[in-house]
Amino acid sequence: MNAIELSNVTRRFGHLTALRGVTLSIPEGQTFTLFGPNGAGKSTLLRIIATLGKPTSGTVHIRNIDVRESPEQVRTHIGLISHHTLLYDDLTARENLTFYAKMYGLKNKSESVDEALLTVGLADRHKDRVRGFSRGMKQRLAIARATLHQPEILLLDEPFTGLDTAARSLLSDMIFNLRAKGRTILLVTHDLAQGLTLSNHFGILKRGELVHESPTENITETELRTIYERHVGNLTQG
Repeated sequence: MNAIELSNVTRRFGHLTALRGVTLSIPEGQTFTLFGPNGAGKSTLLRIIATLGKPTSGTVHIRNIDVRESPEQVRTHIGLISHHTLLYDDLTARENLTFYAKMYGLKNKSESVDEALLTVGLADRHKDRVRGFSRGMKQRLAIARATLHQPEILLLDEPFTGLDTAARSLLSDMIFNLRAKGRTILLVTHDLAQGLTLSNHFGILKRGELVHESPTENITETELRTIYERHVGNLTQG
């Protein structure tokens, strides 16, 4: 079964077309990296998959569930880490996770929150308000929020931005662990080396179109760079 399936997805904002007939299938258990320059439509695509936006036309199914028809059901299967942490600054770290644990309908809320805080290294800061956290600490808490309900699908939009070295290592380890458990991961990043290391399939988005798609197996970073530049242009331009 495909964990994520898009068919001819288009998204327009007035006269601007952000996505142009994107068709993509990601099987369960696959880690797929989406590359592309700024403005290619990567974040727009991820937001649609995450039920935070709607396509102008086309269909999106998450584990055979239509995103338009059952967005709340879809959200139980996905976790999202993006530029926006989706945290409440006036709440403590524990209060934030407890809030989301209730939203996800978790049975063992306290135990789940304790485990999540411990995993991201924030157990000793659980009583502190998020307002006083550094960017890296907020991102670590966002990782805990996104994985609290152990989703089958994890959506990552430039997740390493703003992370300190320890947090970057933590997130990389979590991605590898989730891969080993058979979870599906869709990663958006500009970092070719990182995307190549973390995934087993990749695609390139340019001006809203999926212009390339292939496995990462046996592809070197140099070969990936050549493929990217052939389709998109010089890396320094985006």
